Amino acid sequence: MTRRVYFPFHYKPDISRANVVRNSWVTQEREAAGFIDASLWEDAKTQGEEAVKALIRGSLKNTSVTAVLIGEQTANRPAVHYEIQQSIDRGNGILGIRIDQIKDLRGDTSQPGPNPLDEHYVSDGAKLVPLSSVVPTYDWVADDGYQNLGHWVEDAAVSAGRGRVSVNREASGSSSGLLIGLGLAALAMWAIHELTKPPTGSS
Repeated sequence: MTRRVYFPFHYKPDISRANVVRNSWVTQEREAAGFIDASLWEDAKTQGEEAVKALIRGSLKNTSVTAVLIGEQTANRPAVHYEIQQSIDRGNGILGIRIDQIKDLRGDTSQPGPNPLDEHYVSDGAKLVPLSSVVPTYDWVADDGYQNLGHWVEDAAVSAGRGRVSVNREASGSSSGLLIGLGLAALAMWAIHELTKPPTGSS
């Protein structure tokens, strides 16, 4: 059985940091999936925001976990919130991963940003509570995401009632059985940004 994981993140400032998460798995039989040709997103842009949202919904099919990669500005992106809400609606396991302390291509880190999971609410059986109060948020650097991503994903899936898949808890060379969908989320957010940004010269 393969876990398929969806990664929302803010494309422009965090693509290199998100790729650190992705690339930690593109070795030793781990596979990344979901990279869609940019021409498809150009087509979606011409059709409007709903077309981009449809692509997001389509990419979430057959996923069991959504891992929100949280950078300095992630909580400001409407597409990220759409992806989180769609993940809640489909019953995915959800977790947050802070990526602000991963160095970008220039060797820079960024500032911790607000947690977008704070802005979504779920029932605890008695009342509505912030999603962030019932699902974990990890730090990729401080919590050793390279070694632990498989365990985080598996725990999130089990918490959502997805059933447990065996995860080897030894060194990073072992296979985890994860199939990761990443680029679609990034491109979708970029497309929505392009659709919604004000014209040049506007405030």
